[in-house]
Amino acid sequence: MQPIRIGLIGDFSERHRAHTAVPTALQAASKAVETVWVATDSVGNSQSLADLHGLWCVPGLPYRSAEGAMAAIRHARITRTPFLGTSGGFQYAILEFARDVLGLSEAGHQEVNPKSPMPLIAPLNNALSGVKARVRFLDGSRLRSIYGAPDSVEEYHCSFGLNERYRRLIEGGELSVAAVDDRNEVRAVELDRHPFFIATLFEPERRAGQSPLVQAFVECSAGRQQGGAKAAG
Repeated sequence: MQPIRIGLIGDFSERHRAHTAVPTALQAASKAVETVWVATDSVGNSQSLADLHGLWCVPGLPYRSAEGAMAAIRHARITRTPFLGTSGGFQYAILEFARDVLGLSEAGHQEVNPKSPMPLIAPLNNALSGVKARVRFLDGSRLRSIYGAPDSVEEYHCSFGLNERYRRLIEGGELSVAAVDDRNEVRAVELDRHPFFIATLFEPERRAGQSPLVQAFVECSAGRQQGGAKAAG
């Protein structure tokens, strides 16, 4: 069986727990997965990502190249490559969409630019470092279908998220809210009319046991791998 090649967009550090948890979670979903680390400052043009069957933008901010991370996210969005973004990947998936699709060139991340004229990504009201909390999946969302339940308890390791002042930008559009917390603050988004494009502020890779979300991502990536193999044959 040909490997399912998953590109991990991020700057690997053995000190970052998520960077060891992500490959482990992928292997738990399928032994056929082969992970390939793609440093944010080495993304370059999209050709370097062309032979990957799925892309996961992993936690670990600040990225060495925010532009590189967004270029990889843009590639996944445009080429319909299965995409999962967690924690920092969630934040930059929203930024990429705001800048490239909505034309909001001033949309910024306050960790990188505290004086951003449009702080789309801002400090959370309450930092979520090592916190486990309930996530509620919206009716009709792909996340709810994946989990087969209205909610789940998930783990967070972050201090930044979507600035609620700009929430209206992703309500009812192509990139839509898929999950909220008990305070109704956005905790996941997904892209309509895409085979698989989901970004979560929580980190499913840290879940004890197999994560339904990671499993679904791998299955969709496997479908792309098989489709490519058939085309090559």
